[in-house]
Amino acid sequence: MRILLLVLVFFTVASGYSQLGFCSGSKGDPIFHEDFGNGSGTGDPLAAGITNYDFVRQDPQDGQYTISSTIGNFITSWHSYFPNTNISGGRALIVNADFTAGRFYRKEISGLCENTTYEFSAFLMNVYDRSSNICPNGGIPNNVRFEIWDETDSILIKSGDTGDIASTSSPEWEQFALTFRSEPGQGSVILKMFNNGEGGCGNDLAIDDIMFRSCGDLTTINSEDNETGLTICEENTPVSLKLEAKSDGSVYDQPFFQWQISVNGENWGNIPGANSATYQTSLLTDSYFFRVKVAEDANNLNNNFCSSASEAFAVKVIKTPAPPSSNGDVQVCENELAPAIRVTVAEDESVSWYDAKTGGNLLAENTDTFYPTEEGIYYAEATKEGYECASSKRTPVKFTVFTVPDVQDENLEICPDSNLRLDAGLIDYDFVWSNGETGSTILVNSPGNYSVDIITEEGCSVTKSFSVSAVANAQIQEVVSLANNVRIIPANDGNFQYSIDGINYQSSQTFNSVPGGVYTAYIKDSAGCNIDTLDFAHIVVPKMISPNGDGYNDIFELKGVGFFDSSEILIFDRYGKVLKSGTGAGFQWNGKFNGTDLPADDYWCLIKISGFPDQTIHFSLIR
Repeated sequence: MRILLLVLVFFTVASGYSQLGFCSGSKGDPIFHEDFGNGSGTGDPLAAGITNYDFVRQDPQDGQYTISSTIGNFITSWHSYFPNTNISGGRALIVNADFTAGRFYRKEISGLCENTTYEFSAFLMNVYDRSSNICPNGGIPNNVRFEIWDETDSILIKSGDTGDIASTSSPEWEQFALTFRSEPGQGSVILKMFNNGEGGCGNDLAIDDIMFRSCGDLTTINSEDNETGLTICEENTPVSLKLEAKSDGSVYDQPFFQWQISVNGENWGNIPGANSATYQTSLLTDSYFFRVKVAEDANNLNNNFCSSASEAFAVKVIKTPAPPSSNGDVQVCENELAPAIRVTVAEDESVSWYDAKTGGNLLAENTDTFYPTEEGIYYAEATKEGYECASSKRTPVKFTVFTVPDVQDENLEICPDSNLRLDAGLIDYDFVWSNGETGSTILVNSPGNYSVDIITEEGCSVTKSFSVSAVANAQIQEVVSLANNVRIIPANDGNFQYSIDGINYQSSQTFNSVPGGVYTAYIKDSAGCNIDTLDFAHIVVPKMISPNGDGYNDIFELKGVGFFDSSEILIFDRYGKVLKSGTGAGFQWNGKFNGTDLPADDYWCLIKISGFPDQTIHFSLIR
């Protein structure tokens, strides 16, 4: 007898558990949905008679419950939050199981339709956190029994058990469901929930989204091309579709149909006269949703709680985008970085840029921002992302580049105790100088750095800089005769011009092949501030003599000495011994002393000319 009793108990439990299951067909709108409130924190207690557990406003203890959006505030072995994997979120019913198994929830559900199949469902969660290791062996699992009774509470219509719901290391909602059928004349049922396990460490649970809704045949909609939806470009409209509803017959013996239409997939309206399994739409130019309501009794078609509905068949018309909205034409000065031109389009649209109103070259794509490289008009075109539909008309955006004057900086010199005029070199512009003046020219009287901003009528600006330095003092230190050449030595460094006739100036200090004579050396600065002069005697002195009778350099003579009224010439050796002396005119020396040839050696010549400094010149005697 003991063995037989255990077998009977097993089959009773297995039978109850096997009755759980979701509606496999299409579903209607919920006739009852208990979400326990969408707010945060603790909600109000359940109405009287729904539970015999005690209501508290914190984590419940054994035999207590609360309605809250938070858990694990004081009981640290519980999970600390609800995951967002159920339907409503927000608050949930939190139950700490009593030590004695039994019923903890009873609710009458009204508004049912007769002869209709319904699905009851609810989300459950084991709130014990297995990773806390407070309860041995993962804690006592949840185990809940659902029962559906008739309105008299005397006939059990359907029941089922969840089986063990083990604890987890992270919170997890799990949805359970069972289906049942209402009887003729039946408009309400009673839902009961039982805790199959005894209280103790771990057997605590949360419940949310208790729902009743009708369950019908699995009904699908297909078009002539066997599609379950249609996306079409606006340029291909209008279009009319033949839709067909297919019901799998899993619930209804004889289905009745009512086609519906919606512009948003949420608010539905009946299509008059559309009551067959097929429906031919009108000519469509906009997006619509179609679905078909199905019921076993034609009277139930007008009641969303007593019928089921197919998934929506969406006809999505991709509208041709409006032309992009220009953010404005753009102007830039040519000496500035070129800014971007921009347009604005809808969030689901992309932009391509072209160089012509139609056709033309593609310059950039998938960007509402374009950086032009030259002046011109550019065109933006919008396209719906993800679709190969017609693009919008193009929006022109003008990019203008304003020119600025071409200026060159200047390096200038200023004469001592004088003024210098700085000239911007342009007219018909606005000018702002670094000293605050606003004319095209200014006068300055000292060296320094100056600048002028040249401003066009469009407001563009370019800066010209002037570096003004003091002119170096032009002064002659000495004039040196180098054989046939003359070299003017300045007293200081500078950018000078040189002359020996006061007419022809050159930048080189050296004058070549100058005949002997009396000259005036000239030096002037680059700005013409000052000219310095120095009279000098240019005597052409040979560098060497070779008295060998060949007719070349046989004698020492001074070319140009005859230009001077009074002169004296002395030749002496390295020891200072005077070898020959005489006046300048006709002076010659043949390398002899007292008729005897002197040896090859270095010798010197002292030239004394009245009115000029003495000159000592070195030369060589070669044998």
